[in-house]
Amino acid sequence: MKPILLNSALAAAVKAARAAGRVMHANWHKAKRVNSAEAHDIKLELDVQCQALIEKTLAKAFPQVPVLGEEGSTGDTTAEYRWVIDPIDGTVNYFYGLPHACVSIALEHRNKSVVGVIYDPFTDELWTTTKGQPTRLNGKIIRVSNRTELSDCIIAMGFSKSRDNLEKSLPHLIRISKQAKKIRIMGSAALELVYVASGRLDAYIERTINLWDVAAGSLLVENAGGEFYTVPGPNGKLRMCADNGKLRKKLKIGSLLK
Repeated sequence: MKPILLNSALAAAVKAARAAGRVMHANWHKAKRVNSAEAHDIKLELDVQCQALIEKTLAKAFPQVPVLGEEGSTGDTTAEYRWVIDPIDGTVNYFYGLPHACVSIALEHRNKSVVGVIYDPFTDELWTTTKGQPTRLNGKIIRVSNRTELSDCIIAMGFSKSRDNLEKSLPHLIRISKQAKKIRIMGSAALELVYVASGRLDAYIERTINLWDVAAGSLLVENAGGEFYTVPGPNGKLRMCADNGKLRKKLKIGSLLK
């Protein structure tokens, strides 16, 4: 496959994210069809609709690029380039009427993100970046925070609800909550990542997460001067910590990411 012009890919991803965001916002207060409900998660028909809209928009510009998405994949996802999509990150928030959910789109080249776009339709905030370029929020360059002391920091954590994850995560939650200014559990990995990139949060930790939750946000954090650290987990999951580049050792979460 010929090299993809990243600016062209960015433009396509922005167009797709905004289109899906409009659908999210238009349906926010409407009754929503639930495709499946698990103990701690919900899958909506709107998730499927938004991913289909994103795929259609991206395919007009890049018909040859496959898609790896939360709501299914198309094409050969082992190809040199692929889109990685979470059409509604924070579905449970969205279903319950909490305006904390977003669209996340990344372009990967050989399994490394080279384009990242995250759009929050409720605040009309658009985070964008490409490989080697700064992270921007609505066109303005942003940077991670400069805070170095946990006592000054707001730390976000996320939790997979399996017994193993809770047993290993809760002791760290208790310990860090005593050290940090505040702990936040917000329910959208992609937004937590761009909040780190924006300096609103100082770190975000999660022991079990999917690639489509972090593919765009990881690049946005790194290009804003932060650090995205990850190790492989079971069943294709990831263990991760994103921070401003100054806190991971102080957080002492090595055992959590094992």
